[in-house]
Amino acid sequence: MPTLAYRLPFSPRARLQFGIFLGAYLLYSAARYITVGDLATAQTHAEWIVNLERHVGVYSEAAVQHGLQGTPAIWILNHLYLAAQLVVLPGSLIWLYHRSPVIYERLRNTVLATWLISLPVYAAFPVAPPRLAGLGLVDTITSQSGFSLDSSLTTSFYNQLAAVPSLHVGFAVAIGIAIAAAVRHPIAKGVALLWGPTIGLAVVATGNHFIFDIAAGVVASALGYLLGMAVANGRFALAPSRQFAIEAR
Repeated sequence: MPTLAYRLPFSPRARLQFGIFLGAYLLYSAARYITVGDLATAQTHAEWIVNLERHVGVYSEAAVQHGLQGTPAIWILNHLYLAAQLVVLPGSLIWLYHRSPVIYERLRNTVLATWLISLPVYAAFPVAPPRLAGLGLVDTITSQSGFSLDSSLTTSFYNQLAAVPSLHVGFAVAIGIAIAAAVRHPIAKGVALLWGPTIGLAVVATGNHFIFDIAAGVVASALGYLLGMAVANGRFALAPSRQFAIEAR
């Protein structure tokens, strides 16, 4: 009886990239979960953030959520929040891998470096998200989307108190810039650049992040980009751009 040979429809280099990214994500997730702090300390840090935002006049999380409650916008934002890390981030990397290997490499290095930068911050400064900070904000995703963020199953996969920096927003900004650099049409560029601000609105409206977290996320991703560029320029990149360009032809 003849044997059937099954081959993955990806090149060896593409499989390597997938393995690197998946392995890094699993290590990052495990480390972030291990570094989880206690809720009381995280709520104290959240109170400090609220006081800081009030002092500088930017505290508006409650106003944003209350203003959007009951509108179609909150339903959209709930699902964009869920899709941002689970769908858009990997989807953007896959698309850029084929569209622009050089931009793909920069975004990939930014993501990996930002994860590395963020881990010690999560360990040293656990923060309760607004929905857990006792501020009267609700978890709109759990209450309206059917996806529970606080179930025992869900929280076994992520650390609820790893709110600073907000990589939802940091990565959304990085993705928007990368996609805008890879497309030519002005409208497409504009839509891509709106992805970061849209997720910024989503994380606040859903009760998952403070404005402080958003700013920290953008800073973390910027530092991740610089670190990733430094590593690439030091010839320690995971795959040279020239090799990607050859494969993409």
